[in-house]
Amino acid sequence: MSRQHRSLFFLLQLLTLLISISSSNPNPQFPCEPPYFNSYPFCNTSLSITDRAQSLISLLTLREKIQQLSNNASGIPRLGIPPYEWWSESLHGVASNGPGVSFNGIVKAATSFPQVLVMAASFNRTLWFKIGLAVGVEAKAMYNVGQAGLTFWAPNINIFRDPRWGRGQETPGEDPMVVSAYAIEFVKGFQGGSWGGSGTFRDRFRGKRALRGDNHDDDERGDGLMNSACCKHFIAYDLEKWENFSRYSFNAVVTKQDMEDTYEPPFRSCIQQGKASCLMCSYNAINGVPACARGDLLQKARNEWGFKGYITSDCDAVATVQEDQNYTRIPEDAVADVLKAGMDINCGSYLVRHTQTTIEQGKLQEMDIDRALLNLFSVQLRLGLFDGDPRKGQFGKLGQQEICTSQHKMLALEAARQGIVLLKNKKRFLPLNRNAVSSLAIIGPMANNISNMGGGYSGVPCDPKSLFEGLQGYVKQASYASGCSDVPCDSDAGFNEAILTAKKADFVIVIAGLDLSQETEDHDRVSLLLPGKQMALVSSIAAASEKPIILVLTGGGPLDVSFAEGDLKIASILWVGYPGEAGGKALAEVIFGDYNPGGRLPMTWYPESFTRIPMNDMDMRADPFRGYPGRTYRFYTGKRVYGFGQGLSYTDFTYKFLFAPRKLSLSRSFTGTSSKNILHQRQVLDSVHIDEVTSCDSLRFYVHISVTNVGDMDGSHVVMLFSRAPKIFQGTAEKQLIAFDRIHTSSYRSTKTSILVDPCNHLSIANEHGERILPLGDHVLTLGDLEHSLSLQFLWLYQSEGSEMDRDRDRDSERIEVYRVGLAGHLS
Repeated sequence: MSRQHRSLFFLLQLLTLLISISSSNPNPQFPCEPPYFNSYPFCNTSLSITDRAQSLISLLTLREKIQQLSNNASGIPRLGIPPYEWWSESLHGVASNGPGVSFNGIVKAATSFPQVLVMAASFNRTLWFKIGLAVGVEAKAMYNVGQAGLTFWAPNINIFRDPRWGRGQETPGEDPMVVSAYAIEFVKGFQGGSWGGSGTFRDRFRGKRALRGDNHDDDERGDGLMNSACCKHFIAYDLEKWENFSRYSFNAVVTKQDMEDTYEPPFRSCIQQGKASCLMCSYNAINGVPACARGDLLQKARNEWGFKGYITSDCDAVATVQEDQNYTRIPEDAVADVLKAGMDINCGSYLVRHTQTTIEQGKLQEMDIDRALLNLFSVQLRLGLFDGDPRKGQFGKLGQQEICTSQHKMLALEAARQGIVLLKNKKRFLPLNRNAVSSLAIIGPMANNISNMGGGYSGVPCDPKSLFEGLQGYVKQASYASGCSDVPCDSDAGFNEAILTAKKADFVIVIAGLDLSQETEDHDRVSLLLPGKQMALVSSIAAASEKPIILVLTGGGPLDVSFAEGDLKIASILWVGYPGEAGGKALAEVIFGDYNPGGRLPMTWYPESFTRIPMNDMDMRADPFRGYPGRTYRFYTGKRVYGFGQGLSYTDFTYKFLFAPRKLSLSRSFTGTSSKNILHQRQVLDSVHIDEVTSCDSLRFYVHISVTNVGDMDGSHVVMLFSRAPKIFQGTAEKQLIAFDRIHTSSYRSTKTSILVDPCNHLSIANEHGERILPLGDHVLTLGDLEHSLSLQFLWLYQSEGSEMDRDRDRDSERIEVYRVGLAGHLS
């Protein structure tokens, strides 16, 4: 939020908090506390969630209802209901950003996992689920000791559309399928999911239900939640400040095509498969209408995607509808618009201040507030907030002992290991032989800094160590020089000291890149180059060093390091992003060969020339007529520094398609006797709408793959299967990731894996009307350098005369059965 909004917002928050404290029960503990407050129907756990929520709403006055429409919901003393803070944060560990979390109690720290973009680079669904569950356990434990809420506003699942975006680091990258997969796994784990996953946390909960070891959607606890996760920011939000554009007033002009195949899929998946219980509408407008007032989109989430939860605004986003976007003339119109659109709660006090007058002016009905409260109270009930003493509940024994455990800290280390990406390794310079390194110089302003190791939305880490400290533990003699006083590196005054330090060492590691002074919320970059004089520092050290150097890059935003890629004195380049509290140890393990890197870039790295492209242009697809190169690996047609999915290993791999079908047939009937009409229809038909395919399940098939590690080092490897669709119209993606799997491989051995392909989902594309279609013709599956052609065709069933149908029935009974059920498919 803006500085002016922020000051007013927090002042009002404080005032509301003081009022609620002064008027509340002198000893508020929890709702439905016996012996005086547990007899209300909303406390009766035998009733349905809806009945309990409606019962509570029926007992409230209009003023009490309105007081619930803020993130800092007021208490209702006469019903024994204490205040509740909805705003807590847990992007990659319990964070200190929201007022619902405090580290000023018996819990002083929480496990700090790598920033989301680094976790995405692992391409490991199991890891994402484990991290979501670990963060969820710590969040619940902090609630139990009074230091957090139960409603957390994470994950951030916006697409990393533009490399300059300051919050791209918070996202799982640029690919909608990867972002969707991450959202599903993190939300399932964080909310308690189906008690599925890998079983790592089995039997953690002292006699409570153990993890089953699966990953299905069936939930033994019904609609119950350990915590509530929030898919944000809905939708097409990925600009903070660029030139004269600000996120508070920005109008994102988005085509139906881009909305369908880029911006919506992560939110649809987060809701449908992840079962998220919260959705946050963003600051920006979409095609002229503020996101929180887009009733068509908010209702699409509920009615088409089956969203079951509450919708919150981003903080102060209702105020921006009137004050920044000038969408309404007066506050009351803004309040009416967002509540009627389907938003339920406002982060801020705008609704609390203006809803009463909105009702008095006849712009809103009390039933509109009741609708919002039903969603809010339903989520609180699913969280067990009205089930009595939380210490006697399913997760009541979780406490301080569940936070910063050795298991969670090891998981943070594993996440950092898997997320590190090796981008360059000339003549196999890495890994270093630990016994052959007598001295090591570590240069760079981020090398000995622990404050920015996690990136944005971090908390207080358990046991943080800098990159220098992690490397220092691997050698007898390690020296450090910053070179630049800070990451902006406006001066070269420290260069000489850094050069002397480098000359004295056997090997040199330069740590350069970004920190939160360069990219963060409310701050986008203007350049893709290393900040300030960092490039000169790297080149100076490389030129002065006796041996080639190792360059380590920090930060989330892509960098144009073409100079380093082409410099023979820079042997290896690694990207560590914001690796979290265990990043120093993980980096040392990779550099010295204790861990074989297997991370892949979850975003394209563009050259500096890309900054000439307007950041406010939301189009994904290239347009050669206006010199627009498109965005992300799917549509970008320009030069790349590094590509999406790029990442090296200390070993080499070869692939083999063991099995994949060559032809996929859809059956379709044709009525008429004219051979000319038949020929014409067959010629013009180049695709079919997904809505016409009545049996998508029957089209699914497995691709069986063999991956051979042809090197002398074990290691994990990310298998990425892409498809290239027939270009039946302009704007078809250059290629599309349709599946990925991270597998462990042994030296000089083969590992088999199978990937399920769902053509209706993976091979379909969006047309200009935002409709999903399945192109006919040759689809190409690519696996590394291998290509496999898959022909998608129609089996034509002609209905002209009874005798012909009889002949077809005799010749191919399965065809006729397919004809009877409609458009379906066969494999061959």
